[in-house]
Amino acid sequence: MTTTGSADPPMSGSPQTTDALVDELIDRLGPDAVLTDPADCWTYGYDNSRRQQLPAAVAMPGEHDAVVTIVQACNRHSVPLTVRGRGTGTAGAAVPAAGGIALSTERLDRIHAIDERNRVAVVQPGVCNGDLQRAAGELGFFWPPDPTSSDYCSIGGNLGCNSAGPRAVKYGTPRENTLGLRAVAGDGTSLRTGCYTTKGVVGYDFTRLLIGSEGTLAIITEATLLLTPLPPCLATMRVTYREMSDAAAAVSAIMAQPSTPRALEFMDEASISLIRGMEQCDLADDVGAMLIIEFDGLEATVAEGVEAIRTAASNGGMVEFRQARDAVESASLWAARKALSPALRTIAPKKINEDVVVPVSRMAEFIDKLKRLGARHDVRIVNFGHAGNGNIHVNLLGDPDDPGEQERMSACLADVFDVVLRLGGTLSGEHGVGFEKRAYVGLEIEPGTLALMQKVKEQFDPAGILNPGKLFPQGDGSI
Repeated sequence: MTTTGSADPPMSGSPQTTDALVDELIDRLGPDAVLTDPADCWTYGYDNSRRQQLPAAVAMPGEHDAVVTIVQACNRHSVPLTVRGRGTGTAGAAVPAAGGIALSTERLDRIHAIDERNRVAVVQPGVCNGDLQRAAGELGFFWPPDPTSSDYCSIGGNLGCNSAGPRAVKYGTPRENTLGLRAVAGDGTSLRTGCYTTKGVVGYDFTRLLIGSEGTLAIITEATLLLTPLPPCLATMRVTYREMSDAAAAVSAIMAQPSTPRALEFMDEASISLIRGMEQCDLADDVGAMLIIEFDGLEATVAEGVEAIRTAASNGGMVEFRQARDAVESASLWAARKALSPALRTIAPKKINEDVVVPVSRMAEFIDKLKRLGARHDVRIVNFGHAGNGNIHVNLLGDPDDPGEQERMSACLADVFDVVLRLGGTLSGEHGVGFEKRAYVGLEIEPGTLALMQKVKEQFDPAGILNPGKLFPQGDGSI
C-alpha cells in the first residue's frame, strides 16, 4: 500500500555510533565518496513510493572492495545499510532506515565486458538498463528485461526486485537472464554465485535467491547477464474488444498456441475511458478492452506468427484487428497505451499502484471482481498491464484529503489482495514488497515457509543491518 510519509524500521544506530561510523567511512573511502550534508542526503532518502527518510550519510563506492569496507563497518557498528539504485521502485525498498547509511550504486556504473561469442555481458549494478540495451544493441544483442523506466532505472534495481517489463512474457525475468553475481553479504563476506555458462548445477542456486531479495541478503556489485540476439523483424498489433471477458478469452487462446508474442499488454474499460477524446486515441465507441501485441523473429516466422495470433485473438467480441505497416504506425498503435499513465496523474491526487498477478485464465473474473470492489468501496479503479502473464497493474485513485477516502482506499486494497490470493495469484509480479506490502506477505506465504525465509536472512545478514524493515511482516502488524 502506498503511504506518503516516513518509514521507521526497527533498527537504528545511536547518533554517537553513527557519527563514529561516518568518520570511519570518510577515513577509509575518502571525503568525496561520503555525503553528510542533510541537503545532499535528502535526495537519497526516497523512492517512487513517496516515502521519505533522511539517512545519516550516503556512501558512494566505485568498486567491490569499497562495498566490502562499507558493509563491514556498518556491521561492526550495528548501523542499518540500505542499497539503492535510481529510486524508481514503488514499494519503498530503497528508502533508508532512520539514522542509517544509504549506499548508492551510481558510481558502480561500468560495463566491464560484452562477450559476443558467449552472449554474455558483465556489468556493475549502477549501469542503466537503457545504456546496456544500447551498448548490446550495437553488437546485435539485447538484455530481455525492459521495465517501463528502462532509460533511468539501474540493472541493480532490476535484479533487486526481479523487475522485467512487457518482454517477460516471451523472454522471462532477470532470474532467467542472469548467469551469476558478485555480491557482499551482511557480515562483509564476498560472494560469487552462478557461473559463466548457460548450464551449471554445482551448489545451491544463490543467484536466483539474491535476485528479488531487495538488498536484504547481500549487496550486488557485479552481474553476469545472458544476452539475446536482436530479432530482425518485429510486428505490432492492436486488437480491440467489446468486453474485457472477450479480451481475456483471446489472451488465453494466444498464450495456448506455439507462437508466443514478445509483448501482450491490455487496457480495461476504465483505462480506455480515461483516454477517450485524446489525440492519441482513435478507438471505436463500443470498445471496452484493448490488447497491444508484439511478435518478433525472422521475417518468415513473423508473418506466420501474426497469422496464428490473429486466429487465436478472433472471437465474437472482437471489434478490430490492426497490424502496423511500419515503425510510425507501430508508435501510433502504442500511443493510446502510453497516454494512460500521464492521464492517471491528472485525475486524482493519489494513486495506489499495485502489480498483482493472477492466472491468465482468471483475468476476466478478476477484472469483474475489481469493478465490484470499486463500487462497494466507492473507489475508482483503473487496470492495465502485462496480460500475457497475468501481471495486472491495479490503480486505486482518490483524494486522501477527502474525509474517509484514505480509509476506503485502504479497505479496498485489502479486499483486492484477498481476491488475488483466492484466485491463485500472487501479491507482486515485479514491483517487490519493500515497506508497502510487508503486512500482507503472511497472507500469501505460510508460517513455516516464512520462518525458514527469516532464518535464511539471518545466515546472510546475522546482525540484521541490510535493509531492515523490508519484505517481512513486522511484529506490531504495521504497514
